[in-house]
Amino acid sequence: MVKRKVAALEKVEADLVNLQYKIRRDPRSYAQEFYDQWLAYDAQRQIFLSSPATVSSDDTKKFHDLVDLVAHVADLYPDLTAPFPGHLKELLNRHHATLDKELREKVVGSLVLLRRKDVIDSTSLLTTLFPILISTPSKTLRSLLYTKIISDLRESNSKTTNHRLNRTIQTVLYNLVTSDRTSTKGMWATRITRELWRRQVWTDAKPCDVMKEACLSDNEKVVVGGVRFFLGGDKEREELEDESSDEDVDLKKVKHQGTINKKTKKRAKAYQKALDKVKKQERKKNAPQPLNFSALHLIHDPQGFAEKLFQKHLQNAKNKFSLDNKLLILQLVTRLVGLHKLTIISLYSWFVRYLTPKQLNVTSFLASLAQATHNLVPPDVIEPLVVKIANEFVSEASASEVAAAGINAIREVALRQPLCMTETLLQDLVMYQRSKDKGVVMAAKGLQSLYRDVYPELLQKKYRGKEATMGLRSGEVKQPKFGEEEAGGIEGIELLEKYKEEQRRRKREEQGAAEDGDGEKKEDDDDDEDDSFNSDEWEVASTDSESSGGWIDVSSESEDDEPAKKRRRKEGSEEIPELVDTSKGEDDATAERNRISKLATTTILTPADLAKLEELKREAKIDKVLGRQSKRKKELIDKHIEDGLTAEDIELPAQLGKKTTKEERIALAREGKPAREEHKSTQAIRKAKKEAEGKSTTNREKARKKNFLMTIGKARAKNKRSLVEARKTLRAHIARSKSGGRRRNGM
Repeated sequence: MVKRKVAALEKVEADLVNLQYKIRRDPRSYAQEFYDQWLAYDAQRQIFLSSPATVSSDDTKKFHDLVDLVAHVADLYPDLTAPFPGHLKELLNRHHATLDKELREKVVGSLVLLRRKDVIDSTSLLTTLFPILISTPSKTLRSLLYTKIISDLRESNSKTTNHRLNRTIQTVLYNLVTSDRTSTKGMWATRITRELWRRQVWTDAKPCDVMKEACLSDNEKVVVGGVRFFLGGDKEREELEDESSDEDVDLKKVKHQGTINKKTKKRAKAYQKALDKVKKQERKKNAPQPLNFSALHLIHDPQGFAEKLFQKHLQNAKNKFSLDNKLLILQLVTRLVGLHKLTIISLYSWFVRYLTPKQLNVTSFLASLAQATHNLVPPDVIEPLVVKIANEFVSEASASEVAAAGINAIREVALRQPLCMTETLLQDLVMYQRSKDKGVVMAAKGLQSLYRDVYPELLQKKYRGKEATMGLRSGEVKQPKFGEEEAGGIEGIELLEKYKEEQRRRKREEQGAAEDGDGEKKEDDDDDEDDSFNSDEWEVASTDSESSGGWIDVSSESEDDEPAKKRRRKEGSEEIPELVDTSKGEDDATAERNRISKLATTTILTPADLAKLEELKREAKIDKVLGRQSKRKKELIDKHIEDGLTAEDIELPAQLGKKTTKEERIALAREGKPAREEHKSTQAIRKAKKEAEGKSTTNREKARKKNFLMTIGKARAKNKRSLVEARKTLRAHIARSKSGGRRRNGM
């Protein structure tokens, strides 16, 4: 009896599928048959609307097949099936909790199918699915609805950005978060927003407003979702973009696979699909790059947002969030403070109770403190925190890891605000480079090298170094001032200026050498004697005459004139260095700025100049990495502003100074290399790799493994061949190779 029912149901399903195929081929001829099925569908729908829980499994299966039929051909009979979308919405809204699982999925899939056929629009579909997503207790239905919503939004924005739909959905998500701040329903708003941001469907400021309200929610899970979006959403977007760009298609391989066997339509479609993908990638490469701003830069009123976040979740004593979640919130607040250079004075006094080695995850607190420091923070606010870190972490009684982390944290804070350090404390910390621990020595030397670049006056003379001492003596290195900002300009323009000066000097030297070579010919010519003067001799003469009071040195406005050279006076056998007047430091700095900006303000940079500027900047970066050039102050201060500072950066000197075991060194050496089995040769690895890629062995490899008794006859025949036969065989082999082998693939 059961087998008969199953067979009957299968026959009904097959008949409906056959009818669907016929209707799509000729809708007008099968209009009556479809009308009969529509009446059957309407009758079953009435039963399900009245009491879906009491419907038998057979009726559920029939209704499932009828819904599938109507959904696939609804666009062919628009007048008759006009109420069909409303029927599905009503059924899903009223009975989504009691409907059969397969039938429920079919109803959702039918609504999505109607959207793809443009029977309904995206707004109608999403406003139907979204309320069910946040209210249904079924985990499988929530997963299905979430997938359908994301895919529909991506499809709606695939060709052009659908601003109207995006505004509607973003408003719905915003209201969902703000309507009830204690509910967990806001989690779906954070999940949808984060996924669409990662897929670059939404890239404007409105999603950031939604996640900003999620961060200010009262529910801990919603807050964590919003905070994680701002801390890691941009990185996820970059990783997804890198993964999509790495998916290259080998057209040659696909074409070869279609020729080695019998040609079929399936292989032709696969080749055409690969060809379309390659063309799409080429169009994407040639298209202009969109300006994808970071989420932290798109926040409206970052000062107010950071203050509310700090007061509500960190400063509030009634807040019961876990320590890990509080650290995430703290990291977001400090990132905002450091990135936008905000001022929240109460934040720094809040840090005092957590700056102790006994505090759990203390390196995360130290990293957050460094992130919250910038050049506009008053030094007297940061100085007590630096002193507390030095007293708590850095001492001879402290463990080496603790001391290294403390000194490195102080260095990161001083990197952003050098004025927070006192001369006595700096000298005490620099003396730790005499420690026996390598990590402490590295941290102390890092602090010393930092102040050599940014504030060498605080160091003792023996710790300043050669460049800092010369810079202080010449007036080039000045004491930093609170709130001082460097003037902007074209990055690397001074490199191009220096390069052009060297080229002009080299050209003048070559011209002077050519004139010296022609001097013998011009000795007897009295008329040309006055015109062939040497520029160097002219400068020496003008210098001597200036000392005698007969001439006045006037600087030329021409760019080709060589600047005056500095000379040393000799007294006996000893050289007396030229004295530098430090009182003219400000005038020299002003003249230097005018000289540097002269190239950008008085000349038009050609494409060749811009290309040379990029080349010089690249060489300067290489020199910096190789250690041939001192670090710039601006580069030091701007470090970690975009990516943020982590606890691993604070712990780095201690980790580098720690002695590693043999197992750790072996693991470090194997890192990034392919896994190799024990006692496996290179040839075996290469063979396994070819087998994994689906490649076969060559004819030469197959012949090498052939049984000797099977090849001995051919070998004897080859030895007995005459020269004419050998020549014919060789010519035939060459002709066959040129034509593409036995299959003639090259023709």
